[in-house]
Amino acid sequence: MDTMDSTLDNTTLSTISLLEARLLRIEHVLFGHSVQQPETSAVQSMQDLEHQFRTLLQRMRVYAELLKLYKSQPTLFQPPPPSEAPSELPPNALRAIVLAAASSYLATASALSSISDTPVPDPAQTTALVALLPRMKGIEATQLAQAAEVAELRARSEAVVRQWYERDVMGYSDFVAGVESRVEKAERHVKKVEKARSEV
Repeated sequence: MDTMDSTLDNTTLSTISLLEARLLRIEHVLFGHSVQQPETSAVQSMQDLEHQFRTLLQRMRVYAELLKLYKSQPTLFQPPPPSEAPSELPPNALRAIVLAAASSYLATASALSSISDTPVPDPAQTTALVALLPRMKGIEATQLAQAAEVAELRARSEAVVRQWYERDVMGYSDFVAGVESRVEKAERHVKKVEKARSEV
């Protein structure tokens, strides 16, 4: 088994080395000598990574144990497909889970059936609505302009009403008050004259 792994590793490293050489030749053809060559080859980089990984496994025993467990039981690190029930749960536990979620299954099925029963809108109507969008935008712009004009007219009307009230209504009130004051003065004068005549 170790001999096969070693042969596979050697084959992989030689393949990577050949690919790297071909890549360097292509870069040379495309870019000439302007491409900066890497200081270390891909094989050397992989060997350095493998060395670092082995050092990490030696320092951290937990990682080494996890790697051994993965090699011996790889299925523990792969989740089962959704169609398969969890093997570590007894049938009673699985039954309890299914029964607890039975109402949600029915609600979901009802919602899905209602969605499937919903009629799809006629594409012609959707196309007609899309064609009406420019007109709708024009109408909206017209409404905004009319609203601005109405606001301006309202402000002008308020100014006219205020001016009429202050100039005409209040002016008339002042006139009436002046007339009443003059009438009262005249009445007092007449009374004085009549009183003086009666005393003579």
